[in-house]
Amino acid sequence: MALLPILRFPDPRLKKVAAPVVRVDDSIRKLAADMAETMYEAPGIGLAATQVDVHQRVVVIDVSEEKSELRVFINPVLSHCDGSQVGEEGCLSVPGIYDKVERAEQVTVDYLDLDGQAQSLRAEGLLAVCLQHEVDHLNGKVFVDHLSSLKQTRIKNKLAKQARVTA
Repeated sequence: MALLPILRFPDPRLKKVAAPVVRVDDSIRKLAADMAETMYEAPGIGLAATQVDVHQRVVVIDVSEEKSELRVFINPVLSHCDGSQVGEEGCLSVPGIYDKVERAEQVTVDYLDLDGQAQSLRAEGLLAVCLQHEVDHLNGKVFVDHLSSLKQTRIKNKLAKQARVTA
């Protein structure tokens, strides 16, 4: 396994829409394993392949306290969304920035597992939020895109300042 570099907002590659995975094979399983290692190291609870500059529809998520319930979603599609909740979100591609985002309270996601088998999962709470957040990444969106243009500008300026300080 290998740690992968995470793209940082406003990198234009984060806007690329990911292509569906045609075949679940060892290269996809390795990608998922590398993404999981990268997510845990960051540390985070979710990571989309887009964030590591691989534009295929692969997501890894682990919302457990013990970091022991890794879930891999290949070609995830949110087939049903219910309710509404507002919660504070952050993102490994937008380090140190958190803001409130409105999301569905419950979702159903259809996806392929690591064996290429079709699966369906009904999720709520943090897992539902995480799924929506990561599927947004696959569609070329970052959580910042849900915020006002004023907040987006402030975030870009703050991250640019951080980059200058660490350079």
